[in-house]
Amino acid sequence: MRRVYSGELAVVHGRFHVDSRRDPHGPGPSEACAGQTNGLCGAAVPGCLLLGTGLRTGRVGLTVEVHGAAPPLDDGWEEVVEASFRPVSFSTAVLTCGRGALCEVDLPPADHRVRYCGRGMDRSEETEFTAAEVAGPVGHYLLQFWPAPPAADRVVRQTSRSAEGRHRYARSLPPPRSGDGIARECAETLSWGGRLPSRRVREAGGDARGLVPLDRDLLDAVDAACPATQRSLARWAAHRAFTAAGLDDVDWITPALAALDRGEPLPAPFDDPRQAWERFFTDDRTTPGASHASDGCRGNPLRQAMAMPALRAAAQPDPLRAALGALFAAAVTHGTDYPALFAEARREFPALGRGVPPQ
Repeated sequence: MRRVYSGELAVVHGRFHVDSRRDPHGPGPSEACAGQTNGLCGAAVPGCLLLGTGLRTGRVGLTVEVHGAAPPLDDGWEEVVEASFRPVSFSTAVLTCGRGALCEVDLPPADHRVRYCGRGMDRSEETEFTAAEVAGPVGHYLLQFWPAPPAADRVVRQTSRSAEGRHRYARSLPPPRSGDGIARECAETLSWGGRLPSRRVREAGGDARGLVPLDRDLLDAVDAACPATQRSLARWAAHRAFTAAGLDDVDWITPALAALDRGEPLPAPFDDPRQAWERFFTDDRTTPGASHASDGCRGNPLRQAMAMPALRAAAQPDPLRAALGALFAAAVTHGTDYPALFAEARREFPALGRGVPPQ
């Protein structure tokens, strides 16, 4: 677990936001909570979160944490909601309304789950406070992030009238409008960086989309490469991911990398994702943030843990999906140094500079 921030937060209009787009104002509640079940953590706008507080204006207590896996739920929190969140850049921050960044969260542009917890919401909402009347923050809140596939938002626990009203408001909102066919096509094109890739890339999933803000041209170059080059690139990227994470010499990982190079099925525990993650989080040598990690991943559990998906991605039967998935995971492990990784890939595989992607 990495604690990013623990202290006070100034709120205005009863809210603050988390944003990877760096918009100082953030979305409004009707936009952020559209189509949701919960009204405390609005996640309907890509790349940002709108968080509600019981206190309208003043100071609240806030703790922000990043975990390698879902943390246990503390019974001391009165309100608990969860939602999915995928940053659109490597720069994610907690922002107060129009007052700049409170702290940097440092999340990779991959799928995460966020849990937002609070207590003291009714007291905060029903009482007018002045600076002379209260010595500390009014109400306390906790934000926790960990890697997880997308899933619907949900209300885990609700005890206050304030939270109940916000949830009721969110459920009254219509889902985000999809628009007509032309609007959908324009939105799809924009989401791919201004030009649509091949259908195979569009069907490859989140890893392909994750490469768009990092290097859109490289996405097309990988698509245009022959299957043999794609397969070699996938294996190369998996090795680079484990090297960046400082895990390439761990005795139960090296056999899997060797099997990948030989084109053989991955050995245990990598033949079962659940067992592989259990081994990862219980081995002192592979615990995220351990002292053996390379400088690029030191102290950053999410980036170090992303080496694991690189191996399974590289072993996929489809060479294009294998290459895109392993390359994206390797980029996340490199953090802001990902341009150097991509430059190395182009030098290692000259074919990435030639060809037109199939349509």
